[in-house]
Amino acid sequence: MAEIIVKLDRVTVTLAGRPIFSDLTWEIQRGQRIGLVGPNGAGKSTIMKLVAQELTVDAGQVFRLSGLTWGRLEQEPHLPGGRTVLQEALTALPELAAIEQALDALADRMAQPDVYGNPKTLEKALRAQERLLHQFEQLEGPRYESKVKETLLALGFGPAEWGAAAEHLSGGQKKLVMLAKLLVQQPALLLLDEPDNHLDLPAKRALENTIRTYPGCVVIISHDRYLLDEVATHIAELESGRLTQYLGNYTAYANERALRRLRQQQLYAAQQKEIARIEAAIARFELWASLVVNERHIRQARSRQKMLDKMDKIEKVNEAKRMTLELNGWRGSNKVVELVNVGRTFDNGRVLFRQLNLTIWHGERVGLVGPNGAGKSELFKMLLDPENISQGEVKIGPSIQIGYYAQEQETLDPDQDLITCIRQAAPLTREAAVAFLLRFLFSYDQVQGPIGKLSGGERSRLQLARLVLQRPNLLLLDEPTNNLDIAAIEVLEETLNEFVGTVLVISHDRFFLDTVVDRIVELRDGRLTEFVGGYTDYLAERGYDE
Repeated sequence: MAEIIVKLDRVTVTLAGRPIFSDLTWEIQRGQRIGLVGPNGAGKSTIMKLVAQELTVDAGQVFRLSGLTWGRLEQEPHLPGGRTVLQEALTALPELAAIEQALDALADRMAQPDVYGNPKTLEKALRAQERLLHQFEQLEGPRYESKVKETLLALGFGPAEWGAAAEHLSGGQKKLVMLAKLLVQQPALLLLDEPDNHLDLPAKRALENTIRTYPGCVVIISHDRYLLDEVATHIAELESGRLTQYLGNYTAYANERALRRLRQQQLYAAQQKEIARIEAAIARFELWASLVVNERHIRQARSRQKMLDKMDKIEKVNEAKRMTLELNGWRGSNKVVELVNVGRTFDNGRVLFRQLNLTIWHGERVGLVGPNGAGKSELFKMLLDPENISQGEVKIGPSIQIGYYAQEQETLDPDQDLITCIRQAAPLTREAAVAFLLRFLFSYDQVQGPIGKLSGGERSRLQLARLVLQRPNLLLLDEPTNNLDIAAIEVLEETLNEFVGTVLVISHDRFFLDTVVDRIVELRDGRLTEFVGGYTDYLAERGYDE
C-alpha cells in the first residue's frame, strides 16, 4: 500500500451557517493523480483549502505527512501589476531573491576597508558568503532562470510572450503563469482548482503533459472529461456531502459508478421486497395474537421485528437533481449561414483575418476551434451584426432566429434580478417565471436577487434558460461549458443532439466536441480549414499535435 500523505478523518465543515459536508473521510496517497469531481457547490474547493491549511474544520482532523510541501492553484488567480510574464514567474522562489540580495550586500561590505583590512572580520564575512553560496547552490540558483524559462516553454509560453504585462493576460494564461511558479517550487502535492478553464486546445495539451509527468502527487478539480481521462489515476467523487474514490480515469469511473448504482438499486429493490414480506408476517402474527391471545404468535412477531431491526438497510439510489433544458428549435432556411470573403482589420491596421468563406446548412453541428486570439469570438460578433461588415459579406438565412450564448456573459445585467431577466426574454407571469427558473436549479431566494451575486456556473445556466425562451433555430454558443459542472454539460450535450436546428459552437472542451459536433472548422493564421467529424477525427486528419 502506498504511503498516505494527507488524511481527512471524519471532517465536518460549515460555512456561513451552511453545512458543506460532515463526517467526511478521505486519503491521498503518494504518487496518485486524483481528479476531484462533483456538482458545482458540492465543496470541492473547500476540500482543497482544507488540505492546504487555508480552512479549519468544525469537527474531525486533517493529518499531513511530516515535512509535506504543497502548492494550491486558485480557481481565480490574481497577479500584481508592474511585472512581465518572466518577471512574475521568477518570483516563484522569494528565498532565492533574498539570498541574492544578501550576497550583494555582503560583497559591498567586503569591499569596505574596515572589512578587507581586518583579517578576522574578513574571514567571518567569507564564511557567511560560503554559507549563502551553499544555500544558493541547493536552490539551483545558477540555473534558476533557465529552469523558469523551460517551465514557461513547457506550458506554451514562447520567448515572444515573456515580455508581456502579466496583469493583461487572459484568465487562462494567468493560471498558467501561477502554475509555472508552482512547478518551479516542486511541492510534493499539487492542488489544482480548474487549471484548464479558458485555455485553448494547445495549452490544454501542454497542461496534460505537465500533470502526467509531474513527479509528485496531484489533485485536480476539472470539468474537462478528456483531461481527466488523460491524466487521472483515480477519481474522487464528492456528492451530497459524501466522497467516494474510484480507481482509474474518468471513463473507468463513469462505467464503474453506473455499475455500482445499478447493483445498489437491484439490492435495494430485493431488500425492500424482503422487508415487505417480514412486515406482512409481523402484522399477521400480531393479528392472530390479538384474536387468540397466543404467546407463540407474540414471540414470532417479536422475533421477526428483531430480525428487521438488525438488518443493514441498503440506501435507495438518489439521482442528483439535474436542470431541465429543452431547446425546441424549428426548420427554417436550408442555407443557414454563408460567409463570402469576410475580413476583419482593426483601426491600428492589424489584420485578424481576410477572405473567409464558409457555408453552414440546416441541422449541422459545427465546432469552431483555434488558438486564443485567432478571432473566433470576433467572427461571432459579425454573425450577430451582419449589416455592419466592412470586408466581404455575411448572409443569414431569411427564416433564421439566432440564439447567442456569450462566453463573458456580457449579455446579462448584473444589477437585474433573475425574474425580470427571464420576463424580458418571454411574456411570462411572475409565478410562471419563478417556476421556470426553478427547473434550472435556482433557489427561490436566488430568483429574486441580482444576477451579479450568482456564480459563473449559475450565470451560465441563466443564459441557457433565456435561450430556451427565445426559441432560436440557430445557436451561436461561445464556450458554453466553461463554468458548467459535468452533470450540466451532459444535459447540454443531450439537448443539442436532439435540437431541431443548427449549432455553431466555439469550444475547447474536447469531450464535448466529440459528443456534439459533426464538423470542425479551424480558424488559424487568418484562414478557415474544415474537417469532417468531431475533435478526435480532427486531430487524426491533422496528423500531428498542435
